[in-house]
Amino acid sequence: MEMPELVWGEYHFKDPDGGKIIFWPHIPCLRMPTKLRSHSNFHGIAFLTSSIDLKSWIIEAEQERDSPGIHRDSAIASGTVLGRLMSDLNELNVDGPVIPDPEQIRLLLHAQNARGGMPIYAIEPSLDDEDWIDWQISSADLQVTYSNLFLTLTTGRRWKKIRKNAIGSVSSAKGVDADLGAAAASAMTWWIEEQRGISNELINSRDSRFVSRIRGSLRDLRNSRVDDSKAQETTLLVPIHQAWLPSIKKAISSCLDIETITPEE
Repeated sequence: MEMPELVWGEYHFKDPDGGKIIFWPHIPCLRMPTKLRSHSNFHGIAFLTSSIDLKSWIIEAEQERDSPGIHRDSAIASGTVLGRLMSDLNELNVDGPVIPDPEQIRLLLHAQNARGGMPIYAIEPSLDDEDWIDWQISSADLQVTYSNLFLTLTTGRRWKKIRKNAIGSVSSAKGVDADLGAAAASAMTWWIEEQRGISNELINSRDSRFVSRIRGSLRDLRNSRVDDSKAQETTLLVPIHQAWLPSIKKAISSCLDIETITPEE
C-alpha cells in the first residue's frame, strides 16, 4: 500500500481571493513538542469538526481534569480502532494519549480567551444540513456491508501490517524522535482503518465540501476584520490530523466553490 508522506511543517495556502490558510499537522490525542507547534500569527481558527463536538470537547476536558485518563481508558476498553490507537500511543514515550485532543482544546481555549474573542469556525456541517445527512447515511450504509463486517474481524493483523508500512512515510524533522515517529505511523494506521468502509467517492466528496467551507471561513474572516486597517494578511489557522493533510491539500488546490459560513457564537 502506497502511503502519503507524513510531514511536520505547516502548509500555507494562498487564497486566490486574498488571505492565507495555514494547515498545521499534528498527531491526534498527543501534546505536541513546543518546537513542532504552530507559532504563526492568525486572526481566526477553523476546526474540522462540528459545533456539537466543539461544545463536547469542553465538557470532556472538565471530566478529564476530574478523572485523568477516563476517556482514554474507555476507548481502550471499547475494542474500536480508536482504542487500538490509544493502546499504541500509551506504550510510547510521548506526551499522551489524552481525550479530548489536547492540542485542539488548547487552541480552542486560546481563541475563546483572546482579547475580544477570536472567530472560531466549525467546518463539519450541522445535522440540519440535508446534503451532509445524505453523506452520513451513505457512509453508514457502506460500513455495515458484509465485506466490511468481515474486514473488522481481521483488523488486528491488518493494523500491524499497515503500521509497519506507514513508518517509512514519516518524514524526519528536528524534535521528532523514534517514539513520535512511531506515534505518527500508528495515527496513520488509525486514519486508514477509520475510512476503510468509505468509498473514495465519498471521501473526495467530504474533503471537497470541507475545503469549500474552509475557504468560506477565510472569506468571512476577511470581510469581518476591522483591526489595524487590515495591515496584516488575513490568516486562518486550521489544525489538522497529520494523516489527513495530504488529501486536504489536494482538495483545496482544485477548490473552486466557496461555501458561505459564519463563526460560532
